[in-house]
Amino acid sequence: MNPNFKFEITHTDGKARTGILHTPHGDVETPIFMPVGTQATVKFVSPEELYDMNAGIILANTYHLWLRPGTDIVKEAGGVHEFMQYNRPMLTDSGGFQVFSFADNRKITEEGVHFRSHIDGSACFMSPEISIQAQNDIGADFIMSFDECPGFPSTREYMEQSVERTLRWAKRGKDAHKNPKQALFGIVQGGEYEDLRRHSARELVKIGFDGYSIGGTSVGEDKETMYRMMDYSVAELPEESVKYLMGVGSKDAILEGVYRGIDMFDCVLPTRIARHGTLMTSRGRINIKNAKYARDFSPLDPECDCYACKHYTKAYVHHLIKENEGFGMRLLSIHNLRFLIHLMEDIRKAIKEDRFAEFKAEEFRKMKEYNMDQRGF
Repeated sequence: MNPNFKFEITHTDGKARTGILHTPHGDVETPIFMPVGTQATVKFVSPEELYDMNAGIILANTYHLWLRPGTDIVKEAGGVHEFMQYNRPMLTDSGGFQVFSFADNRKITEEGVHFRSHIDGSACFMSPEISIQAQNDIGADFIMSFDECPGFPSTREYMEQSVERTLRWAKRGKDAHKNPKQALFGIVQGGEYEDLRRHSARELVKIGFDGYSIGGTSVGEDKETMYRMMDYSVAELPEESVKYLMGVGSKDAILEGVYRGIDMFDCVLPTRIARHGTLMTSRGRINIKNAKYARDFSPLDPECDCYACKHYTKAYVHHLIKENEGFGMRLLSIHNLRFLIHLMEDIRKAIKEDRFAEFKAEEFRKMKEYNMDQRGF
């Protein structure tokens, strides 16, 4: 195991657990929601505001930084922490999801993926070695194996081939990893197929990683299928290892993930919907553009302690969003991120008090009461 990292489980309540991730850039408590800062910035939110909302780990995206400004520039700046002036732990994904979802005219080979840049159409090539080198240069605390993330649904025949190739890529990526200050995670794939999920997890454990991610979720499948994917994957991973569910950030999926022993979550959802005028609140989703908020002088969410809710009203933010003002998008982004971070604080408290099952049931009751069950928050 990497001596620069340690995952310490501090309390268990069923499969749910609290823990501490010890990293070179400080300790963070789990379970944790990690804001996404694709371009080495969380859109509309400063590092100081992230500190104020008690954000711990944040993400940057290897694919985007590799294309612009170039990972050589990030490295020259002293790494991503120095580049963006964020002094808490950071994580980069491998770029695999973006290569397979954004890039045009991609061709998968054993060596890697040939594709066209979504920016200018230029020819690009990404391999496990290139991905790991790029992540070594970026310098985040947690980095991911280069994997294929097939869409849903995929045929069993295709998924079998994809899983085996991803496992070979994981081994190559581990061999290429040269920065001991970074923890490398393997990524479980296998779609909805139980035996392939279990096989993928078991083989990754044989290779040996500092942590394990569950990939290929939230790619078009229904929630019940997603939960089965989690079950199949977690069942084969070491209990003491840190587990990360990639790209999932709805309230219901977070609760179900924690219930199954997941420690880390991330998603672009809170900031993406904020830019379109949507809030995640204790009483469900709110579209602040709705005319009924033009004269609503109450806080965005009466149960929230974020900067936006302490200082501004629905009426003011309604005005900002209707006028397409960036400050309105900033306020909603701050609120939505704090909403999920506060949820994780409540989850950790419930686990420590051995009442997570009751907490989860009450949150689902409220979702049903406010007709949130179809949207997850």
